[in-house]
Parts: sequence; C-alpha cells; structure tokens
Amino acid sequence: MAAKVFESIGKFGLTLALAGGVVNSALYNVDAGHRAVIFDRFRGVQDIVVGEGTHFLIPWVRKPIIFDCRSQPQNVPVITGSKDLQNVNITLRILFRPVASQLPRIYTSIGEDYDERVLPSITTEILKSVVARFDAGELITQRELVSRQVSDDLTERAATFGLILDDVSLTHLTFGKEFTKAVEAKQVAQQEAERARFVVEKAEQQKKAAIISVSAEGDSKAAELIANSLATAGDGLIELHKLEAAEDIAYQLSRSRNITYLPAGQSVLLQLPQ
Repeated sequence: MAAKVFESIGKFGLTLALAGGVVNSALYNVDAGHRAVIFDRFRGVQDIVVGEGTHFLIPWVRKPIIFDCRSQPQNVPVITGSKDLQNVNITLRILFRPVASQLPRIYTSIGEDYDERVLPSITTEILKSVVARFDAGELITQRELVSRQVSDDLTERAATFGLILDDVSLTHLTFGKEFTKAVEAKQVAQQEAERARFVVEKAEQQKKAAIISVSAEGDSKAAELIANSLATAGDGLIELHKLEAAEDIAYQLSRSRNITYLPAGQSVLLQLPQ
C-alpha cells in the first residue's frame, strides 16, 4: 500500500516538473529599457516589437531576441588628413540607441551586433569628410564648429540605419610629429622674440633714465655754481644779470618801427595837425 502511494507521488511530481518546465519555456522576460523581436521558425522575424514585462510564446516555434534600447557609449578612433595635408588623430565618443520601432528591420538587415557593424564605418566616413574641409589650425581654433558639423552629418547618416545619436563629441585631437615639432618651434621663436623685445625696451628705459640723471646732475651743478658765485660776488652777479637782460630788451625794442627814442632833457616840438 505504501509503495503504491509513493509511486503515485513520484508520478505526480514528475508530471508537475514536466509541466513546470513547459510553462517556464513558454515564458520570457523583457527588462526595463529593453525590447524584444520575435523570430518564428515558420514565418520568420515578426514585425511586432514586444515591450517590457513577462510574456508568453510557443516553445521551440518562437524565440525572443532581446535588444538594449538604452543609450550606450562607444569610442571610435580615426586617423585622417586635414585640408593642408596634416595627419590628424581623432577619437569620437558617441552615445547611441536603436529606434525601437525599427528593431525588426535592424535585426533582419544588420544583426544583433549592429553597433559594431555600422558605427565605425559611418563615423570614419563622416570624420574624413568633415576634417578635410579645415586646415590644422582651424581644427584647433574652430573645434566647436567641427564638432557640430560632425554631429549633424553623423546623426543624419545614422538615422538611415535606424539609430539615434544622443550625443557626439570630440574627445581626442592630436596631429602628426612633424606638425607638433613645427608648432613647438614656432612657440620657441615667439618666446625668443618676446625676450628680445623686452631686452630692447629695458635698454631704452635705462638709456632714458641715464639721460634724465645726467640732466638732473647738470642742473644741480649749475645751481651749485650760481650759489657759489652769489656767495663770492654778493649782489654784483644779480646786477650783472639785470644789465644783460636790460641790454637784450633794448636791442629787441630798437628793431621795432613803432618805437621812437627821444633824447633825455631836451624839448622836442611835434607838429600836430590843428
């Protein structure tokens, strides 16, 4: 009797396990930020995109392919040439995600690894096209413009493959060894020119200061000589300077036609009209 009971329990457990396995294989989960594309063994990839949650399917007949629809980063390094034929090393950082409604087409035409197949090729194409419009100096001084043009062209190109680019940015920009050496040599030359200009200006300032110093010393010496003369000759030197000044004034007045000298102590009659 007990053996029959245990046999019945064993059969029931086996049946329950088989049923649980069938049910488990008929359920699948789509996590947050993901979408599922259904592949039917008889009808191929279905056009329906399954959203988040737990869903049923027919085991073996259908298979879910899960896609991550959240923004994902990818760095794409590219070596290209500028307008003035300088080698440029650029690394582009891209935040991308697939268009959920186009997942069946992406899976059918590209595959699950669509990002590795599409982004490197179109990024290289766009970067080479945009960088060729600028010379090396403009790539540095107009970096924001270059980044904007790359972003616009790459976003438009990626849309044809069902991809959305949330952000495109230039994270690394370097040039070849020859250009780097030329820039360093130019900077050294500019520094030497600035140093030479400073030395010349300093010499000119010192020269002006020396002239002012000599002039000040001359004025001081003249003042000292005048003071010594006054101490030696008394007021005679001052009277001499007065006489020299008066002589100079008389000479200037004698040359003027509007001035007439009259002898002192004599009466002079002027014939004035009545």
